[in-house]
Amino acid sequence: MKFILGNKLAMTQTFREDGTVLPVTAVLAGPCTVTQIKGDKDGYQAVQVGFGKAKKLHRPQAGHLKGLANFRWLREFRLKEQPTVERGQEITVNTFQVGDLVTVTSTSKGKGFQGVVKRHGFHGSPKTHGHKDQLRMPGSIGAGGVAHVFKGTRMAGRMGGEQVSVHNLEVVEIDSARNILYLKGAVPGARNGFVMIKGQGDLIIEQPKQVEEVQAEVKSEEATVEASAAAAPEAVVPEAEAQVSEPEVTAEVKSEKVEEPVSAKE
Repeated sequence: MKFILGNKLAMTQTFREDGTVLPVTAVLAGPCTVTQIKGDKDGYQAVQVGFGKAKKLHRPQAGHLKGLANFRWLREFRLKEQPTVERGQEITVNTFQVGDLVTVTSTSKGKGFQGVVKRHGFHGSPKTHGHKDQLRMPGSIGAGGVAHVFKGTRMAGRMGGEQVSVHNLEVVEIDSARNILYLKGAVPGARNGFVMIKGQGDLIIEQPKQVEEVQAEVKSEEATVEASAAAAPEAVVPEAEAQVSEPEVTAEVKSEKVEEPVSAKE
């Protein structure tokens, strides 16, 4: 199983090759870091990953994440087999492929206290025949002989703000440069809401870059900048000459135009 954490960005649309319009949801997914491996000692197989940046952590959390960054969210994914990943490795959007079917879990939007028509889809009462002010009422909630309301009866109450899972969402597009997954359809929750994505397949782990590799990349970038700066004056000189020569030509033309009417008057 492969999985990743992220934030819901917004809904948009994309086009297939045949011109069909697809409604998609953009999700900022990862990169996530493996923070803990659970195995036989814990009684089950699981991988815990961290995502996001936290400003401050309590001492138990800081001790748990010793040697790693301060993550805002920590979530655990259970596996059937012993995980092959190691603590500190990173999971990016490259673990998914276009066409994968994934399950997205997040918290739905909170609607507040709502009635039975909006919350449960009740039809309501007719507008005539003695039903004054009863259009959106729930009606009878049980027989009189039982003398209590059955548990689980659909009534008015708080709506939304619950954990919701949507299955079989297709991965339409992957933007590796910006760590964005485009999923077909709607994802529950508000913008910037926290989401968990998981699907079938092998988890691809990217090894974090070492300090030496990062320094080498920085040096190569500096070398390219210096080379471009050294070659820049040669390319700029002809343009400067052209800009200087143009005013001289225009000045000569203007002088000739001014001399003609003077000679005519003489």
